[in-house]
Amino acid sequence: MTERKKVVLAYSGGLDTSVMLHWLKYDQGYDIVCMTADVGQGEELSGLQEKAVKSGALGIHILDLRETFVRDYVFPSLQANALYEGYYLLGTSLARPPIAKALVEVAQAEGAFAISHGATGKGNDQVRFELGAYALKPDIHVIAPWRTWPYKSRSDLIAYCRQHDIPVTATAEKPYSTDRNLLHISFEGGILEDPWVAPPADMFRLTVDPRQAPNEPEEIEIAFEDGVPVSIGGVRLGPVALLEKANEIGGKHGIGRVDIVENRYVGIKSRGVYETPGGTLLYHAHRAVESLVLDREVMNLRDGLVPQFTRMIYNGYWFSPEMTQMLRFIKSIQQGVTGVARLQLYKGNVIVTGRKARNSLYNPEYSTFEADRVYNQADADGFIKLNALRLKLSTYRDRAMLADPTPDVIEEMNDLRQNYIE
Repeated sequence: MTERKKVVLAYSGGLDTSVMLHWLKYDQGYDIVCMTADVGQGEELSGLQEKAVKSGALGIHILDLRETFVRDYVFPSLQANALYEGYYLLGTSLARPPIAKALVEVAQAEGAFAISHGATGKGNDQVRFELGAYALKPDIHVIAPWRTWPYKSRSDLIAYCRQHDIPVTATAEKPYSTDRNLLHISFEGGILEDPWVAPPADMFRLTVDPRQAPNEPEEIEIAFEDGVPVSIGGVRLGPVALLEKANEIGGKHGIGRVDIVENRYVGIKSRGVYETPGGTLLYHAHRAVESLVLDREVMNLRDGLVPQFTRMIYNGYWFSPEMTQMLRFIKSIQQGVTGVARLQLYKGNVIVTGRKARNSLYNPEYSTFEADRVYNQADADGFIKLNALRLKLSTYRDRAMLADPTPDVIEEMNDLRQNYIE
């Protein structure tokens, strides 16, 4: 008798992966081991073990990845101020690398030849899971049912569940899909596919309506060490507890709602609505502290690379050579970004009201508008003229290229060239 091959399925217990478990086992002939990653989805994990085994899985690994998710993925992204297309703090994108890594590790432990996931052939997650898996284990096989099976819609899957007595709570009329972790919750699809339709007021889960937020502003202080947040309100917290506290505070004030049309890696534009209350607070606080500490040109160099770094995260290249180098660079320049930012929170707004850092480059003796003894304002004359020289040369050159330059322009240009040479 031929031994059945084993597959590790990324399992959520929802409609898609419930059907996939049955389809892979009974229609495709594989033995299935499920893997569920806890990245902060909370109550969604309840009852998964019993359901997976009853549905035919040999077993299930439920892995607590919350600590590594925040410490090793969210915080490095925060250190870089990564923001996709000006708005998105990459909540879903950052959760995929640790899940891909866990899939590969479970596959190795179980002796599985392949992994499988529930991402569709239109989205970004298929790319993120598979690029991560291939980078970590080049000989791994990937089974992506949405790209191969005959089912084309949620209605098809619901019919499959009825045919095979698979217990699911999904209905054909689902208003939108969600994905939650410690950093955010995302909403897309369904009624949100029309970019002109406003999100339903009762959709949001992590934030109150800013109009219903407290009428009095709240001030909080967030402290950083080497660019990593370590305390809120003077209370030192670990990565998970700190992000949970930031979420609680930001959510109370309606902070962190984003509604965008973004560009997926596969070339499709999609509309996404996100809630990232804690991440939004940390983003603004971090920028405030590093504004005191980072050298101007180091900051400009980093900021010039951030769009590429952000696309690398969004497109699934966390486990790539270029990401390894970028993370080293970011960690290096964040050494000494240690200080405190004070934020005022009010009805969806984050306002920086103060910042301090022990390694600050800000020197009031130089920046003051009052009389000082350290800065000679006359030095600015030569500084400006030297920096203006190439602008003058460019202008004179352009004038000389006219069809009929006047003698005055030619003479002025020649004099300037001669002076420049001397």
